Amino acid sequence: MYQPLTNEYNPFYEGYIQLASAGNQPILKRLKSQLNAIDDFLADIPEKKYDYAYADGKWTVKQVISHLIDTERVMTYRAMRIARNDQTDLPGYDQDLIVANTDIDKYSYEDLVDELVMLRQANLFFFKCLTDDDMRKKGTANGNVVSAGALLFIIYGHIEHHFNILKEKYLKK
Repeated sequence: MYQPLTNEYNPFYEGYIQLASAGNQPILKRLKSQLNAIDDFLADIPEKKYDYAYADGKWTVKQVISHLIDTERVMTYRAMRIARNDQTDLPGYDQDLIVANTDIDKYSYEDLVDELVMLRQANLFFFKCLTDDDMRKKGTANGNVVSAGALLFIIYGHIEHHFNILKEKYLKK
């Protein structure tokens, strides 16, 4: 069963990798299981919280979901390029710039949730075709070495990380 080695990702992502490494299931099964958790968890967030941010300068719940969508897109794109042996140094991703330039009021909460769920469903078709050899392939993104497989772990851990923040800082009140 594939597990990324520490030389397959930037240490910045260690927390995400650890979140994705809990349990005995292969990463693809975890990603698929997380799909149901995404839908269930986000469906339980009360409407009065959709535009809530827990502090000045922090994202709203809708902006967090938009960020999850954008990040999953970017990370999957990187995984696809690397798994296909593209050695181009892939550009960085300024999450704050992207969120600041997303007119979140144009999006309904339900559409954001549906988009995240459908994006994961679509990405699962790509992910399931990756072999362990594909996952070990390395490329460069934002000047850092990363493997296609580490990106799958990062995708999973990134959502878990933000769901933990939503639970702790947005939904306790």
